[in-house]
Amino acid sequence: KIMNNNVKSNLWLSKASIPYLKKNQKGSIIIISSIAGLQGLKNLGAYSISKTADIGLIRSLAVELGSKNINVNALCPGIIKTEFARALWENPEILKDVEDNAPLKRIGSPDEVAGAAILLASDPGSFITGQVITMDGGITISGRG
Repeated sequence: KIMNNNVKSNLWLSKASIPYLKKNQKGSIIIISSIAGLQGLKNLGAYSISKTADIGLIRSLAVELGSKNINVNALCPGIIKTEFARALWENPEILKDVEDNAPLKRIGSPDEVAGAAILLASDPGSFITGQVITMDGGITISGRG
């Protein structure tokens, strides 16, 4: 179920959009992965595997679609103050742990993720393809993620 939701759905949506992007002779595909795709996470093995697969998907699509002027990238957020992550940021112990260990000392906001997506979908971001933008307040570089 996790692989269907996190990988197959991205593959199918990409596949459905590619003919339109090719017709326009440019475009951008942005897949939301996670820092879980960049590192192993205790008790989240299947989720982590699916998010790693998303990263492989964007890299393969970027190579295949680059000549069509279509860029493909991934965003890898850490804990973002969304409904999906509510159980994490509403848990005082987890929130404190993240804030204590992240170089930026906080979790992220949806607007911060949206800003990166806007860049990737815009003309100024059109030379970026096959890349992973990690947005986690520095958790993955701190060695504590």
